[in-house]
Amino acid sequence: MFKDREDAARQLATRLAVYRGQHPLILAIPRGAVPMAKVLAERLQGDMDVVLVRKLRAPYQPEVAIGAVDESGWSYIAPYAASIGADQDYIAAEKHTQLETIRSRRVQYAPLRAPVDPEGRTVIVVDDGLATGATMISALHSLRRRLPAKLVCAVPVSSPEALARIRTLADEVVCLHAPEDFQAVGQFYRHFPQVEDDEVMALLRG
Repeated sequence: MFKDREDAARQLATRLAVYRGQHPLILAIPRGAVPMAKVLAERLQGDMDVVLVRKLRAPYQPEVAIGAVDESGWSYIAPYAASIGADQDYIAAEKHTQLETIRSRRVQYAPLRAPVDPEGRTVIVVDDGLATGATMISALHSLRRRLPAKLVCAVPVSSPEALARIRTLADEVVCLHAPEDFQAVGQFYRHFPQVEDDEVMALLRG
């Protein structure tokens, strides 16, 4: 159990201490991971930025991910998507909706912090936890095409299934806990409020 996202980030920083002094690029999946990226960047003496990806929501079950889309429009679709009612027309419409959100966020964030080029850098992608792993899959796929020297996935907690899905996409995966009784990311935090846009923008500005 983590006290909050900052506590989780401090514990991750201990496991990632080998990268201190290597000027890593810490990329957060917004919004929840942005406070964590701030802690990691400070403790590992690196830069922070965001990687813009969005969950594709299941029909009538918006909390369930059927996949994810990245800023370029590339999407990962989970193999079970059709079985819970996500046909091609639904996926196309949901992808369009989420890409609009990504573009809106880029417009919001760009004046606060210019995007950092990951090419040739040690890149650490952080999220507050993985349930299906869909957004992390999209983030790692997006970043691999941009030629980082090393691509690291760092999460405090993950379902075992999500961890298995993302292992082949990163050069290193650091996960503090992958319990068999995983049900939701929030169950492993005592304090797990939603991170709002104002907080994200303040962290990027600072």
